[in-house]
Amino acid sequence: MPISTVRTVTHQEAGETPQLLDVYGPEGAPAVLLWHGISPATRFEVSTLAAETASHGLTVFVPDWRSDAPDGGRAQLAASLRYVREHAGDSGADAGRLVVAGWSAGAGAAIGTALRPDLMDGFVPKAVVGIAGRYERPAFSTGSLPLEDLAATAGPGVPVTLIHGTADTVVECHHSRDFHAELERRRWRVSLHEVDTDHAGIIMTGYDPALGHCVPATDADALRAGRETARLIAAAALV
Repeated sequence: MPISTVRTVTHQEAGETPQLLDVYGPEGAPAVLLWHGISPATRFEVSTLAAETASHGLTVFVPDWRSDAPDGGRAQLAASLRYVREHAGDSGADAGRLVVAGWSAGAGAAIGTALRPDLMDGFVPKAVVGIAGRYERPAFSTGSLPLEDLAATAGPGVPVTLIHGTADTVVECHHSRDFHAELERRRWRVSLHEVDTDHAGIIMTGYDPALGHCVPATDADALRAGRETARLIAAAALV
């Protein structure tokens, strides 16, 4: 399905710095909020993945957030979630069935929304997707450890999709395997998908050391891996 909408908006809450947010996808589609990794304000790093995900018939919201903010970006992540919940309907999307996904540091942040609805204004996502994440460190969205939050939950929660590159040397694949095992032990609905690629390839990019950030991939393996990631996000949203 061709992408019919790519636009950028600015959102701001009282006392917060304005942040940019890109919207990809057709009108009236299921909604996905996609968070980038730890580098400050680098929504462009997941733009190719967002466009590919939108091509499955989804509206994808990609905000900037700054991990170098005094609170590690927690308020900005919360603000972007609140904005999407309040304005998804402007694009005809259903905010009540919002999937939250994230890559790298954004992965733990996304998982945190399912584990700590008490910190999300009571919001519970339809599903969450963690891409190449670590879950034994504090989530940027909550400030708490996903593994500890999981142990404190009363029972199985929303569906979780974990995606990781087997050649990832930045965040090794065992982090997703370990978290998957803990989720399964507590009878959560969880799936783990391992893809033959690295930390950048999983989002259809390659790391450029000269620029110090990821750029759209050109090699076939990364393109294939990123398309699989997009397909899995779409599967979580369209079920």
